[in-house]
Amino acid sequence: MSIKVGLSAIANEVLGDVQKEAEEIIVSAENQAKETLKVGKEQAVQNYQTLMNQATTKAEGERRKIASVTEVEMRNRLLQTKEGLVDTAFDKALAKLKDFVATEEYRGYLLELIKEVAGRIGQKNLVVKVNAKDKGWLTQDMLNRLSKKLHCEIKLSEQTEDFIGGCKIETADSKIAYDSTIDNRLKELKPTLRVDVAKILFEKEA
Repeated sequence: MSIKVGLSAIANEVLGDVQKEAEEIIVSAENQAKETLKVGKEQAVQNYQTLMNQATTKAEGERRKIASVTEVEMRNRLLQTKEGLVDTAFDKALAKLKDFVATEEYRGYLLELIKEVAGRIGQKNLVVKVNAKDKGWLTQDMLNRLSKKLHCEIKLSEQTEDFIGGCKIETADSKIAYDSTIDNRLKELKPTLRVDVAKILFEKEA
């Protein structure tokens, strides 16, 4: 065999080995690429699912939060509406009381009130204080007649106060005092009346 033929055979053998090795490298690279792509797809799917779950959870949380806030707002608005209606009822009651103090019937009521409160105090010397309008018609002679019935002395105060109606009665030494004004009585009854009015206004709601 000539040197030329021997070199050619060796070259072909080397080229065949190189080609075979290259093919093995290519196949391995392709397999690795396929495996990497497969793993990448699986990871991508997992990441996508994770993100979707997180987004769904967050969205659900936000929905509940919004629903909760909306419910609270609705309750607050309903409560404000109820309070407004109750206050309106009181305003109307107050208006009727103001109309009542302008009647003759009220004058009889005030005299009976003075008699009742003076009898409750049970002292000999009493002072009655009324508003300016009532002081215009309530005379000392009227109080003197009451005094005889109660066996005490009831005097009309020179001072007046600004209230709707009724009276304030105290002993001459100011140690005992009763606030029997319409304003004070309404104030004392307001918590109970508020509940009663609310029941009347919203009984159908239950």
